[in-house]
Amino acid sequence: MEKLQQLKEVLKTYQKVAIAYSGGCDSNFLYQVAAEVLGKENVLAVLCREIMMSKEDIENARTMLVAGWFVEVPLDVLAIKQFRYNRKDRCYHCKKQVMSMVIETAHKFGIETVFDGKNADDEKVYRPGNQACLELGIISPLAKVKLTKAEIREYSKQLKIATYDKPANACLASRFPYDTLLTKQKLALVEAAETLLHQRGVYHVRVRVHDKLARIEVELKDFNKVIDDDALVKEIKKLGFDYVTLDLEGITSGSYDR
Repeated sequence: MEKLQQLKEVLKTYQKVAIAYSGGCDSNFLYQVAAEVLGKENVLAVLCREIMMSKEDIENARTMLVAGWFVEVPLDVLAIKQFRYNRKDRCYHCKKQVMSMVIETAHKFGIETVFDGKNADDEKVYRPGNQACLELGIISPLAKVKLTKAEIREYSKQLKIATYDKPANACLASRFPYDTLLTKQKLALVEAAETLLHQRGVYHVRVRVHDKLARIEVELKDFNKVIDDDALVKEIKKLGFDYVTLDLEGITSGSYDR
């Protein structure tokens, strides 16, 4: 049995579910398939609106959910000490609070089952938040049927789900070295710098911050878009950087976890 059918069979064992929704490739795929299997009226998407998500990502998520059943929950992650000081285990503490709020929201609507978009690949890398989800009893249907990111993208393309090629994104806190005090201004700085690159057609990007130096990570195919754009460097400097560099290794997930 192909994995998409396996996923549908797993989903059929539930009546009403809530999904921790970010608008990314994984959570949107899970939402769309669950809505097809269970009916939109039985699938609640819970979007936790947080400062570590860019305004662009939040708006895109809203757009994709406009025809469905969803609720937004505001969250102040800077109130979480381990997040504010960007500790190495910040993801655990942040995820615990985020998913606790998703569960609380689901219960308000009489829903006991909460899904997340964790896939099979997520179980192979450093993801402290996975432990928090396990402790809270969050169910991961994509990982359960061993769906990888590549397979999710391929199925999404077949099903004409708009996020099939959406670049993977990560919490804005991941742009800073561990043990850096995070503020709204610092997170907004990264968001503004990455938005400048998005405006130039570079969507898979990380702007890593080293004090007054911005280290840009993009795919190798996008190097020239950065190197040949003198105006881009000037605009990023105007945000508050003294130096702007391009990482010759290209984009790397978990850059600060090496």
